[in-house]
Amino acid sequence: MVILSAFKHSLMITGFVFVMMLVIEYINVQTRGIWQDILKKGKWMQYIIAALLGAIPGCLGAFTAVTLFSHGILSFGALVATMIATSGDETFVMLAMFPGKALIIIALTFVIGIVSGYLTDKLIKVREKPGRLQHNVLPLHSEERCVCYPRGEIRKQLRRASMERVLLIVIVLALFTGFLTGKIGPEEWNWIRVTLLVTILISLFIVSTVPEHFLKEHLWNHIVKVHIPRIFLWTFGTLLVIGILMQYINVTDWIAGNLFVTLLIAVLVGIIPESGPHLVFVTLYFNGTLPFGILLASSIVQDGHGMIPLLAESKRSFLLVKGVNIIVGFIIGLLFIGVGM
Repeated sequence: MVILSAFKHSLMITGFVFVMMLVIEYINVQTRGIWQDILKKGKWMQYIIAALLGAIPGCLGAFTAVTLFSHGILSFGALVATMIATSGDETFVMLAMFPGKALIIIALTFVIGIVSGYLTDKLIKVREKPGRLQHNVLPLHSEERCVCYPRGEIRKQLRRASMERVLLIVIVLALFTGFLTGKIGPEEWNWIRVTLLVTILISLFIVSTVPEHFLKEHLWNHIVKVHIPRIFLWTFGTLLVIGILMQYINVTDWIAGNLFVTLLIAVLVGIIPESGPHLVFVTLYFNGTLPFGILLASSIVQDGHGMIPLLAESKRSFLLVKGVNIIVGFIIGLLFIGVGM
């Protein structure tokens, strides 16, 4: 039963992540270049935009911030703001598992990111010259603006649909049927179920209308082949292991008696520049085992794999960003634990 339950929850979460990623990838490409124009409007606007980039679920906002920092457009503090505000692909998972609290975490990390970014620039002077990222090809999809609704071509695209387009349409329709009938996700009709169905319909429109290049490079090669398998395996593995452990070990009592140690572990795990490990704390919180403050601290420190390009570009900057995030995450975690949250 534990395996079946973990599988069903993983399928629901991965399905939600999949359609959300389709929509966000679409919006990201359509709004390419808007950040650079807004960033010129002042220092505080830079922190706000940097934190907004981090608040975007997934890795695209973090990758964009690293590239802007490497080109000298973002300050070091603004980069810190992005990395505090981002939780990588785990944001999608939190939105699927506990959307209300996930939105609170996004809002809190956004505000904490802005304040931390400002204080970082005041206290730490870091000057990075534009480096190798100027010449590297990052998964930011910086080609010419996509005409993602090519009128006059859509019928032709559907009549000559590629294997990737057919598979994406079938997957989206299967998800719509599953959520509509209650076989996947919440069984009762509520705002979560309605939101999911609307999002799935939007994603169906996207996969049916976008040009072949966008579909293959952005949706298939980037989302389906890179993100979705990893998210499903991490989610299923985490839910399965924690489900088995909770049958034999009273994890709740251990965490309640060792909050400081748990906070320290959560913060240290956040150093890993990879989406996945943070899901342990997401799942523990979902099960009612982990306090909100420790999940928030983990969300502050970890940034999915958004920092990997920075690690390749400047190990010093990588360590400095992680150092600031660890301090901020640990302090915030202690404050929330202190007030019983």
